[in-house]
Amino acid sequence: MTDMTSGNPYKLIIFFSIPLLIGNIFQQLYNMVDSIVVGNVIGEKALAAVGTGFPVIFMLSSLFMGIGIGATIMISQFYGAKDFEKLKNTISTIYTALMVGAIPLTLLGIFISDPLLRLMQVPDDGTLEMARIYMMVVFVGIIGNLGFNINAGILQGLGDSRTSLFFLLIATIINIVLDILFTVFLGFGVMGVALATIIAQICSWIFGITFINKHYSFIHIQPFRFHFHKKLFIQAMKLGIPSGLQQALFSIGIMVMQSLVNSYGSAFMAGFNGANKIDTFAFMPIQSFTTAITTYVGQNMGAARLDRVKKGTRAGVVLAVGCSIVIGGLLYPFSAFMMRMFSQNADVIAAGVSYLHCVLPFYSLLAISFIYSSALRGAGEMIVPLISSFVSLWLARVPVAYLIAGIWGKDYIFLSYAVGWALGIAISYIYYRTGKWKKKSLVAAVHST
Repeated sequence: MTDMTSGNPYKLIIFFSIPLLIGNIFQQLYNMVDSIVVGNVIGEKALAAVGTGFPVIFMLSSLFMGIGIGATIMISQFYGAKDFEKLKNTISTIYTALMVGAIPLTLLGIFISDPLLRLMQVPDDGTLEMARIYMMVVFVGIIGNLGFNINAGILQGLGDSRTSLFFLLIATIINIVLDILFTVFLGFGVMGVALATIIAQICSWIFGITFINKHYSFIHIQPFRFHFHKKLFIQAMKLGIPSGLQQALFSIGIMVMQSLVNSYGSAFMAGFNGANKIDTFAFMPIQSFTTAITTYVGQNMGAARLDRVKKGTRAGVVLAVGCSIVIGGLLYPFSAFMMRMFSQNADVIAAGVSYLHCVLPFYSLLAISFIYSSALRGAGEMIVPLISSFVSLWLARVPVAYLIAGIWGKDYIFLSYAVGWALGIAISYIYYRTGKWKKKSLVAAVHST
């Protein structure tokens, strides 16, 4: 565990971020392996199908993900305040919610997949059927993904970013091996890709429970022995619903964007989805800093060290912007080369290059927006990041994309991302400067109930 309430903020954030970054690399590595195997072994339609299914899966899982984020913030603040009883009870409550809610989520995902895919204008040329198969299999094993993320959130709240790296390594190895086995040797197609993903996640989740119980005996996770604490659950919901709603709205926005992309055919879809994998990979250092900032701010809010919150947020901005400039500058010239990993189709490559050339130069905007939103979440302020995300996506990215499509054509629609990021910065930064987040400590809120 890492106590982030003392010491140099730059050093603490960097050292906390490094294991997260390595872990994210492994996570995205197996996602990219999925796409590379699919694109080269099964074909461009399968690549389009797998990519199309992701925002739907993310949207339906968003409430659980949001509650998990809320729990991470509570754990970090309770740890900062050294209130281990509340910390343990929070974990038990969140796990109870996971086990009770996983079955309805699975059933909902299975039954709603087809209508949503049709609403997204997925071409019925084989792509639709493959997307449907992929999503149904993933939803059957969705508890592994949710459980893994809860375990990672627990560890991050405690200041332990190294252990989740080990879990991701296990998942990555299992996923890659099974990907090749199921698709190349057994010919299972997109079903094999989905099976490899859920098996890897379930294994990693189980290993995570075993590890946490062995090394953090004061927690002792028992998934099937329910312990529910109403007040803590209400607090987690207060934090989790805005965050979950934010992720759901984001996913719906991505689905609307995906619908626009889908209207240009399977090749453009495949290019977009391949480039999106590269984009996600490039975003990992920034994502690592944002996670570190949430934990850093949470612990220092719990310890009533507001001076350190400001120093840490400033350090996070400097580090994230610096990384974003380096990443954008390195990847931009090699966009076409990277796209050839996914497909040799010229149209697919061209679509992917258009995407990357529109977003990579503006990565600094993305970095600033995410750091300030993450700092506010760590402080316990969840509404402002929700508003920032909503405005950024629905009042900027989506309408601007459709506007650009009508004026300049499909190759420039992704410039809308930068417009959304800039607007998100304006909202989060202005609120941060007001200092109202200083009154959002969750420790005091829970103790007063």
